[in-house]
Amino acid sequence: MIRPMIAVLNGPNLNMLGMRQPEIYGHATLDDLEQVCIQTAERLDVAIDFRQTNIEGELVSWIQECRGRARGIVINPAAYGHTSIALLDALLATGLPTVEVHISNIHRRDAFRHHTYTSQAAIGVICGFGVRGYALALQALYDMIEDEDEQ
Repeated sequence: MIRPMIAVLNGPNLNMLGMRQPEIYGHATLDDLEQVCIQTAERLDVAIDFRQTNIEGELVSWIQECRGRARGIVINPAAYGHTSIALLDALLATGLPTVEVHISNIHRRDAFRHHTYTSQAAIGVICGFGVRGYALALQALYDMIEDEDEQ
């Protein structure tokens, strides 16, 4: 049996984790975050495709590539979530269940961070749990995939 694949896509500045505002984002690095995702995926017996980019168009292309390849998407659009209708449109076009993740609690921060366009395409949003939010997102998508496969 082929393991289902979940794309884990990360937007701008996440390559700076551990260095950029650790009082907000913590001390975990992008490599640490990837390890959290790998360990969670192994426990769930799913494959992941973990990526990070600072380029909006590249993120749009990666989302589009998920159609027909992935069973779901975990996305941390970072600042693009607050500004990008292109990401929203790409997520909607895939027809895939998507969970949006933010390391910090965006609702306890600047008012402009309280709204994300991309959340309109998400089945759920997880924020404020640090890198552990990714494990929660992967678990949620796994549960949805299992439910779908049982029907």
